[in-house]
Amino acid sequence: MQQAEARELRQGFGDAFAAAFELAVTPAIFGCLGWLVDRSVGVSPLFTLLLPLVAVIYAAWKLARQYRVRLDRETAIRREAWQARGPLAP
Repeated sequence: MQQAEARELRQGFGDAFAAAFELAVTPAIFGCLGWLVDRSVGVSPLFTLLLPLVAVIYAAWKLARQYRVRLDRETAIRREAWQARGPLAP
């Protein structure tokens, strides 16, 4: 059982690192792309600010949606176990 818990913990760390990387790098990439678009079009900081903002909003929405799906799945699993064994069973 300890191996499964360690694997789950490592998976959690990996998921958290991927989410943090996505929240940090994706807006930076979009900011660079926005800067390039601003330079070519000739507008000042419009796309440099707009594209990273859109990237952050999308990434936050995606993380919240994934969290909600996982939470609903875990709730269903625990509810099923509770109904099968009862609330005080070990």
